[in-house]
Amino acid sequence: MKTRLSLLALAVLFFAGCQSIDDRIKEKPEVFAQVDKATQDKIKQGIIDIGYTPDMVYFALGAPNEKRESISAAGRSEIWIYNTYYERYDGTAYIGYYRRVYYDPFLRTYRLYYHPAFADAYSSAKEERIRIVFKDGKAAVIEQTKP
Repeated sequence: MKTRLSLLALAVLFFAGCQSIDDRIKEKPEVFAQVDKATQDKIKQGIIDIGYTPDMVYFALGAPNEKRESISAAGRSEIWIYNTYYERYDGTAYIGYYRRVYYDPFLRTYRLYYHPAFADAYSSAKEERIRIVFKDGKAAVIEQTKP
């Protein structure tokens, strides 16, 4: 019973992080209703533009992976960073030996033979996908990686 509750709790936490655009709009419907129809259509497609507020960017892209604050002579700015996480293939790696037992009919006994073992190697990687700089509550700079 305890295991079922743990699995249920993990499933709830996993699916809570997977929000759709409609779910995010339902969080603040009054803010979304104040936006003009053309901008609403862009947001529903996941498109952002210069001049968008943090709420509008949140509707379109969701919560950022990182938030930073920058202070300069020009003033304060908030930076939202969206990352892509993936597994990178690093080739085949030697991982040790595995033991093989076989019967030798000449000696009438079992023998051990050690074979080298190899496996595909992967490593976790993170790549910055989108960086948005908010100045005075509006998106002033949007940097995006090109495919």
